[in-house]
Amino acid sequence: MANENILEFYEAVCREHQIKINPHVLEVLKESTAPKKLVLKLSGNNRQVQRLNNDDIFVLSKCLQNNTRVTSLDVCYNNITDKGVGHLADLLQGENSSLCSLDLKFNDIQTDGAEALAKSLQCNSSLLSLRLSGNKIGNRGAMHLASMLQVNNTLQELELADCDLEEWAVHFSEMLAVNSRLVELHIGKMEMTDTGMERLSEGLRLNHSLRYLDLRCNRVTRDGVRHLAQVLKQNPTLEIIDLSSNRIEDEGAMYLSEAITWPGCGLRELSVNSNNIRTEGLLSLAQARKGATTLTNIYIWGNHLDEPVCQAFRELISSGRLLPEQTDVSVYEVDGQVFLAEVFQGLRRHYSSNSDLIDKCLDSSTAPNAETQQQI
Repeated sequence: MANENILEFYEAVCREHQIKINPHVLEVLKESTAPKKLVLKLSGNNRQVQRLNNDDIFVLSKCLQNNTRVTSLDVCYNNITDKGVGHLADLLQGENSSLCSLDLKFNDIQTDGAEALAKSLQCNSSLLSLRLSGNKIGNRGAMHLASMLQVNNTLQELELADCDLEEWAVHFSEMLAVNSRLVELHIGKMEMTDTGMERLSEGLRLNHSLRYLDLRCNRVTRDGVRHLAQVLKQNPTLEIIDLSSNRIEDEGAMYLSEAITWPGCGLRELSVNSNNIRTEGLLSLAQARKGATTLTNIYIWGNHLDEPVCQAFRELISSGRLLPEQTDVSVYEVDGQVFLAEVFQGLRRHYSSNSDLIDKCLDSSTAPNAETQQQI
């Protein structure tokens, strides 16, 4: 297919296979006629658009075969099932696949779809980011993805939050022990317990590529964090950890505080929002922030912010050790008493943005005149 006119090709494929044209797809493709790298944004979380189904994905997959312009495809919040994912898996298996980023969050993908993706990515060398959060792929689906990551040396970001996984930690631990490319792992809302955290930590100790670990909204307590703290002492690669909405309490916070000040710890950003941490634990984190050589950002809202904690964080902020944009609290005073207010900012949701990933694709291109990116 000619790269120059994806719109005409889309209409032709619809006619050939007697598939009704989706007005949402048509509108996006009309805006993508310039000869630039494309980010096709076809998310369905807008009531005014017609959500994509499996037929739509079939047509898009046909259009993207041998198309080197489209480097990112966002089809989150649509009505895509395992059948539709099978079409995308065929696309990813193609020798000329140029997709760097694929966002499939909150569709209706289950185990078979995850297996199809995993098989296609065993030999794919272009995809850097895969987002599957909100799909009920289950334990078997996660096992297929973990096995894939033991041989795939390209994927850098995997998002699997809220995917109905229970017994996945062992498989992901084995994957982390051998994978040398994954930079981000998002595994929030997985019902992970301390046992799962212990298993995951075994792989993290041997991993030297992962920078961003998202563990929010799990069931990790002080015992699980103790294992994670040991990882931070031994593995300087981890830079960002999101533990928000767990239950690590004071002892868990103190385990982290000790790790933060450990020689060689590389942690730069930490979120412990809503973890039932009281004065002792929060003061230990404040003290650790003073002595840390790498930690810059810390997020604590949703814990027990008693006056000693407020005083400690006022000192950090007023002294310049903790900049206002590096935390989620601000200081105010009423009748001589210090309080903390919430500031609506937190960890970056994605360490590597789509733009960053596409730039990597362009940088690695052998084409003499690399084209620029256009977001639709």
